[in-house]
Amino acid sequence: MPRKKSDPKISWKLFDEDCLKIFHEDCINKAHLTYFDPPYLQGKDYRYFDDDQPEEKYWTWIRDVLSNVYNLTTDGGAVYFMHREKQADYVLRSLKQTGWTFQNLIIWMKRTSAVPGKYRFSKQYQIIVFATKGVRPRVFNKLRIDLPLRPEYKQPRKNGVYLTDVWDDIREMTSGYLAGDEAVRDSEGNRAHKQQSPIALLLRIILSSTMPGDVVLDPCTGTGTTLVVAKQLKRDSIGIEIDPTYVKISQSRLESLRPSDSIQKHYEYYRFTEALPKIWGGTIPKQLTLV
Repeated sequence: MPRKKSDPKISWKLFDEDCLKIFHEDCINKAHLTYFDPPYLQGKDYRYFDDDQPEEKYWTWIRDVLSNVYNLTTDGGAVYFMHREKQADYVLRSLKQTGWTFQNLIIWMKRTSAVPGKYRFSKQYQIIVFATKGVRPRVFNKLRIDLPLRPEYKQPRKNGVYLTDVWDDIREMTSGYLAGDEAVRDSEGNRAHKQQSPIALLLRIILSSTMPGDVVLDPCTGTGTTLVVAKQLKRDSIGIEIDPTYVKISQSRLESLRPSDSIQKHYEYYRFTEALPKIWGGTIPKQLTLV
C-alpha cells in the first residue's frame, strides 16, 4: 500500500488501495471536507471497478463509503457528493441514511452539447449535494464571483454577485479537443481519464467549505485534481485510488505542478469575496489588487 507525502508545510497522502479497506484499517484520523465523485454505474469499462454490478450492491457500497467518511469527519465538516441527475433520489436517501444533514442541491450545468433523448429532454447538468455532519457547517465562506453580465442586465456589477446553487460558469472537460491543456493525456495524446474533474470545480468547493490547514479527503481520487487544488490552497489532503495508473498520475501532478493545473488564473474571478487572501491561503498573484 504505497503512501507518499510532500514537505512538512503542506502534506498530502496517496493510498493505492480500495477506499473501504483504508477506512477499515483506520489509516485516516480526520477530514474537514470530502469530495465524493464515484463511478456512476453506467457500465463503463473500469480496470478496477465493476460498473455494471446490481444496483442494490452498488448503493450499499455508496452508503458504506458515506458512513465511513461521516465517522472520520469533524463536527460541522462537509461532503460534496456528485452524481447523475437521474440518481438524485438515491443520492439524497443515501446521505440521510448515513447521518448527513442536507444543505444544498447544486446544479452544475456543464456547458457542453447535450445528446438528444428519444423520450425526454436532453441532459446538460449533474448534481452535487452539499451536506454536513451536524446542522450547521463549521466553515462556509460566502464567495462572490465576477459573473459575466447577462444580456437582460444593462448595468455592470461593482462588487460581483454571491455564488448560488446553480453553477453554470464552469465548463466540463469534454472528451475531445475542448478539454484543453488541463486534461491529462497519455503518450499518444489520449485522455488518461475521461471523467477528470476541472480545476475550477474543486477550487470552488474547497474555497467554500475549508480554511488553510484543514484536511480535504477524496476517496475516489482519479487523477488527483482534488489534491492538486488543495495543495495550492494550503490545505492538507488525502487521496485514495484503487487504480495504480491514476495513482502515478496524481503523484506526478503533485510533485511537479503543470501550468494548466495552476489556480492563480482564477483569483481575479473571486476578488470581490470578503477576506479572500485569508481564505485563499496560497500565493496571491502580484498583478492583482487584494481585497
